[in-house]
Amino acid sequence: MQCVDMLVIQGMSLKTLWRLHQPLKRTQACGFALRTLQGLNSFTANRCLLQRGVCQRPHFEMLTPFNLKSKTWSLQMRLQSTTTTTKSVLKQGVIPGKRTFKGPRTKQPSRTNQPSLDEDMMQSIAYATADQYHLPTLCHDLIAHGFAEIKEFPRDASNVLVMGTENAAKPYDSGTIFIFREGSVVFWNVEEKTVKTVMRILEQHEIQPYEVALVHWENEEISYTVGEGISKLHRGIFLFNEELDYDQVVLEKFAFSNALSLSVKLAIWEVSLDNFVESIQPIPEMLKSGQRVKLSRAEVMQKIGELFSLRHCINLSSDLLITPDFYWDREDLEQLYDKTCQFLNINRRVKVVNEKLQHCTELTDLMRNHLSEKHSLRLEWMIVILITIEVMFELARVII
Repeated sequence: MQCVDMLVIQGMSLKTLWRLHQPLKRTQACGFALRTLQGLNSFTANRCLLQRGVCQRPHFEMLTPFNLKSKTWSLQMRLQSTTTTTKSVLKQGVIPGKRTFKGPRTKQPSRTNQPSLDEDMMQSIAYATADQYHLPTLCHDLIAHGFAEIKEFPRDASNVLVMGTENAAKPYDSGTIFIFREGSVVFWNVEEKTVKTVMRILEQHEIQPYEVALVHWENEEISYTVGEGISKLHRGIFLFNEELDYDQVVLEKFAFSNALSLSVKLAIWEVSLDNFVESIQPIPEMLKSGQRVKLSRAEVMQKIGELFSLRHCINLSSDLLITPDFYWDREDLEQLYDKTCQFLNINRRVKVVNEKLQHCTELTDLMRNHLSEKHSLRLEWMIVILITIEVMFELARVII
């Protein structure tokens, strides 16, 4: 522990000594000593202030008034620099150099506080890793690694690959994996080591893969258990009837997995839309302030292409707006599917995303019309200049 040596400045009044002492007092740190000259008998250097421990032996140093003033100024500058740095870090809120992923703003807040897993509770987790999977080659690769394909699955569900594994996380249920062609995978009671193995295998069969950190951030985790009563979603937990046979349980898991896969895919698209909005954020401010928007026609067309591609994925190539045909003659599974979609707020999230897409489309249309007007104005001026040159030649011919 350190102590503060109290000495007295020769030739200085108490008021001046107090002004010099104030900056040092505000630092509230050990190791900074107020050093003074010898000469006055009103104070002695035989006391030290204790701070959080035993005081060490006082250390005395002879200083001139000029050196004391310089050290005081140095302490003030260090204090000011420390305060500025602290305010800067608090203003930023995050550590520089580290990227943090934001969750979708339209996600259900209550799902962030999942109940703790009991002994009889198992876990289902969904990831979206790419735009698409190549299922035929993926199936052969998984079988080569020891996984078993569940072939007793309806033929009208051709967009999914169902695999079984012996590496279950808990003995109450078998491990099952649902791999959807749209680039999402759902694990049911699969141990963590096996999940990592499957994720590494998926990387070799992905089409347009997503960023790894984004994949692990935008996931869905829901606990489930097996007990008495009908299968349902109750208070954020999947409940399966223990009296059902294995094939029926797989179908119910498929209904739940279908909704989970839509949710994680939508979460990825929400992040893509947020990134697009941030990229065009300066344009309205520039138009508002009357500044010139420095975007070429090719850049505006690229933004329009990104926007329509995202709209196509959400509204046309996915099942976010309609119920899949698989559930038309399976009302019990359709109820499980609709209940899970309602719990995950899929309909409301799609509505919010489409509203954002509409505003972005209006802004891109405005930029395209603006560039078209500039191009038309440029052509008009070129025609005026050419007519003027022709008139000047005619005048010169007449005069000459």
